[in-house]
Formats: sequence, C-alpha cells, structure tokens
Amino acid sequence: MNKVFDYETDLYSWAQHNAQLLKEGKFSELDVKHLIEELEGMGKSDRQEIESRLAVLIGHLLKWEYQPNQRSSSWQASINEQRMRIARKIRKNPSLKPYLPEAIADAYLDAVELASDDTGLSKSTFPQICPYSPEQLLEKSLLPGTLEND
Repeated sequence: MNKVFDYETDLYSWAQHNAQLLKEGKFSELDVKHLIEELEGMGKSDRQEIESRLAVLIGHLLKWEYQPNQRSSSWQASINEQRMRIARKIRKNPSLKPYLPEAIADAYLDAVELASDDTGLSKSTFPQICPYSPEQLLEKSLLPGTLEND
C-alpha cells in the first residue's frame, strides 16, 4: 500500500516525504506549490517573531523608563530575554537585520499598547515613534536612564 502524504492533514509527514524526495533527486514528484508556500511562510514567520519580540522588548523598556518606581528584576529579565532571542534570530538569519527599522516601526504600536495596559498610563504619554534606535534596542547593557540622550 502506498502512503499518501497530504499537506493539509499531516504537515510533518508531508515535509519529511518531500525532503526525502529532494535527497533522492525525485524533483518531478515534489509538491512544488506547497513547498513554495512553506518557504515563503518561513520568512514571514521569522519576521513576525522579530516583531512580536520587539513589541515585548520595547513595551518593557517604556515601562522601565516611564515608571521608574515600579522597576523589577522580572522586567529586566524580560528585556534581556527578548534581546537575546532577537539577536539569536538575526545571527541565524542575517538577512533579517536590514528589516529591523521596519519591524520596530510595526511593533511600536503594540509596545505602546502593552506599556499603557501594564502601567495604566495613557497611550499619549509615550512618544509617537519609537525613541530607541535598533542598536540601543539590541545593546544588552542599555536601559532607559542610561541612554546617552536621556
């Protein structure tokens, strides 16, 4: 009996099967349409992960800056964690680095929402555009209050 590897019902088996076909040089048997879909999706997924992590990072930096009396080790741990994971993603996918300014701009509204919800401060309290450069966001030792322009 010949097993059917269906993209819609078992993505993992489908992927393994298509990888085997590639290894064996059986290119005419590949599910090209779905391979293209998956490859394009991988890039989108990496970009979405960076945006999501930037939103959390920037949100915590805003909270750190705008509520200095509430600073905690958990905020700093979250800041460090997001920086580490963003840096790792870029290290493994260097072509994502030029995308950072766009990702920061896209993530900033979510970051303000997060900071506003967590602090109770109005969204208008925070700058309209991200006050942190890509370099500042990824610099492990920098926290608001220690930035050169503060």
